[in-house]
Amino acid sequence: MMSGGEQEPGSHYYVGVDVGTGSVRAALVDQKGILLAFADEPIKKWEPEFNHHEQSSEDIWAACCVVTKKVAQGIDLNQIRGLGFDATCSLVVLDKEFHPLPVNHEGASHRNVIMWLDHRAVSQVHRINDTKHSVLQYVGGVMSVEMQAPKLLWLKENLRETCWDKAGHFFDLPDFLSWKATGVAARSLCSLVCKWTYLAEKGWDDSFWKMIGLEDFVADNYSKIGDTISGAELVEKGRNLEPGEKKKAKQQSQFINYIPGNQVLPPGVPLGNGLTPEAAKDLGLPAGIAVAASLIDAHAGGLGVIGADVRGHGLPCEGQPVTSRLAIICGTSSCHMGISEDPIFVSGVWGPYFSAMVPGFWLNEGGQSVTGKLIDHMVQCHAAFPELQAKATARCQSVYEYLNNHLDLIKKAQSVGFLTVDLHVWPDFHGNRSPLADLTLKGMVTGLKLSQDLDDLAILYLATVQAIAFGTRLIIEAMEAAGHSIRTLFLCGGLSKNPLFVQMHADITGMPVVLSQEVESVLVGAAILGACASGDFASVQEAMARMSKVGKVVFPQHEDKRYYDRKYQVFLKLVEHQKEYAAIMKGD
Repeated sequence: MMSGGEQEPGSHYYVGVDVGTGSVRAALVDQKGILLAFADEPIKKWEPEFNHHEQSSEDIWAACCVVTKKVAQGIDLNQIRGLGFDATCSLVVLDKEFHPLPVNHEGASHRNVIMWLDHRAVSQVHRINDTKHSVLQYVGGVMSVEMQAPKLLWLKENLRETCWDKAGHFFDLPDFLSWKATGVAARSLCSLVCKWTYLAEKGWDDSFWKMIGLEDFVADNYSKIGDTISGAELVEKGRNLEPGEKKKAKQQSQFINYIPGNQVLPPGVPLGNGLTPEAAKDLGLPAGIAVAASLIDAHAGGLGVIGADVRGHGLPCEGQPVTSRLAIICGTSSCHMGISEDPIFVSGVWGPYFSAMVPGFWLNEGGQSVTGKLIDHMVQCHAAFPELQAKATARCQSVYEYLNNHLDLIKKAQSVGFLTVDLHVWPDFHGNRSPLADLTLKGMVTGLKLSQDLDDLAILYLATVQAIAFGTRLIIEAMEAAGHSIRTLFLCGGLSKNPLFVQMHADITGMPVVLSQEVESVLVGAAILGACASGDFASVQEAMARMSKVGKVVFPQHEDKRYYDRKYQVFLKLVEHQKEYAAIMKGD
């Protein structure tokens, strides 16, 4: 555990818990958004077959308990007011008694989580997309294999007896965590609209589930996925609210979704009677503290950075609506979160989702799959990696700190970025999420030489980082062509700690990059949820403004613009050529 501040008498604190791909992290955060304590704990992963990625919900919850107990050590527990969870959008499967069910052919019931990056349901997602159902317009026109509908269909078609017929509850992982904490099986609006095709203003679309072969959910009134009120019932209940209830709903910017009895709640809304005595004992936190409806991890990162007060930093978004900002959460994967006052449909970009991140705003979410993992892959598979490891260890540096310094040593008179003038990478080694929405795309590298020395490794690493930044530029251009007006990038997540990654995003997009004062912005976002649920802030927007703070600002080096414009032209040619090669091999 690392301390980030000192406890103040009478202060209110909040615990944020973030479940990522490989670990669970927690932080104790005060009302100013300052981290007072931090802890992390690894979680297990299984890959029984290629493209099958599984976890255990029991293992994840146990890790949550370890980290929350650590961050609460030495704190007056009476000062902890709220708890917020965020997590990857993995699928958790439980039976009718809330016991784990296997999501694998081996029948291993403890492995009851299909991870977000799992690609087992490729044929199912192709069939879903072939329906061209109207709900697909809210996911950029094409559903991703990483969403829940194809995974659910795969379970029905492949594990009927051992899993599907016994299932009583299908949770998005963030909702599973809030259920474990409160005993309330309500779902977060964030999870359902972003990954399950739920529409905030209409509810579920029966025709979609029937069309794709999952009419089971319609028959049992969607009880297994958390909602027992249809869209029509929501509208009718909204009309019949008492004046006081209507005022409360309007103040929360939640409209009909704040109606009492609804099982779909906006992020930050308190659940039930708070933390149950059993969960409180497990987590080492006070029973009864407020627990918030949860967020997907990337959305928590967006919440933690996008609302910061930018006055005095010379940024183009100063004095402009928050809709001029794009939050990029870059860790194992990268997510690009832009908000708007009115719905904007962007081909290949998920959304628009109403109130899925910031209440009252529509969200569009672009993404690049496994960006952090791609950088690791390119570096670790190179012949010079053992030499790199040894030299970095000798200098007590990470391999990326060493590579960044090495690039500075080998650059010529020009900027570091010019080292890749003859080396170009297309980064979709795991398919393209946005804006091309093509999971069949592969990675490409052009300009390789016979050399396998450390210089060669460093330049390949640089070209990979640049390729990810070019992918971000492509997403931004698609969003702006559809109606967004983006002026400033707000980065958080593990890759935002890498100065080269940040500078390349500034140079290649031509936009300044804002880094938060607290680097663990995802945990700040989770804590903001707990703060809102506690009632200490009147709205999510107020909590964002108070708890998010600007740290470092990185401006683009505009003198290099022509160089990156040319490399971007090559970047776009790479994918054109890949599609041409595929057509040739098919005989088209």
